[in-house]
Amino acid sequence: MKKSLTALLAALAIGAGTSLAFQATAAEVVDVYKSPYCGCCSKWIDHLKAAGFEVRSHDVGDVPATRQKLGMPEQYGSCHTAKVGGYLVEGHVPAADIQRLLREKPQAIGLAAPGMPPGSPGMEGPKPVPYDTLLVRKSGRSEVFAQH
Repeated sequence: MKKSLTALLAALAIGAGTSLAFQATAAEVVDVYKSPYCGCCSKWIDHLKAAGFEVRSHDVGDVPATRQKLGMPEQYGSCHTAKVGGYLVEGHVPAADIQRLLREKPQAIGLAAPGMPPGSPGMEGPKPVPYDTLLVRKSGRSEVFAQH
C-alpha cells in the first residue's frame, strides 16, 4: 500500500511538473511597435504583462508606416500596433479581448480600438468614455467584437 501511494504521488508530481511546464511555454508573445516617446503605449504594455502576456517592445520612427507594412488598415489606426498569435492588435485593446481572440481564432486581421479612447487600458483617466473593440476582417471591414 505504501509503495503504491508513493508511486501515485510521484506520478502526480511528474504530471504537475508537465502541466506547469506547458503553462509556462503557452504564454503568448506580443510584439508591440510604438513610438519611443509614447507613455500610454508603455502603460498598455504593463496591462498586457499583468494579464500574463510576454511582451517585446519595438520602438519605431514611423508608426503609421509600420502599421501599413504589417497590414492593418489605416482607418483603424492608433498609437501602436502589435502582433500576437498571427493577428494584429491596433491600439488600446483590453487584454481580455486579445485572450478571447486567441481562443476563438476567427478569420480576421485582428482587433482594433481606433484612436485613443479615454478609459481604455493605458489611457485611464478621470473621464472614461464608452468604446468598442472592433474585429477587423480580412476584407478590411469591421464589426463590434466587444463593448466597453
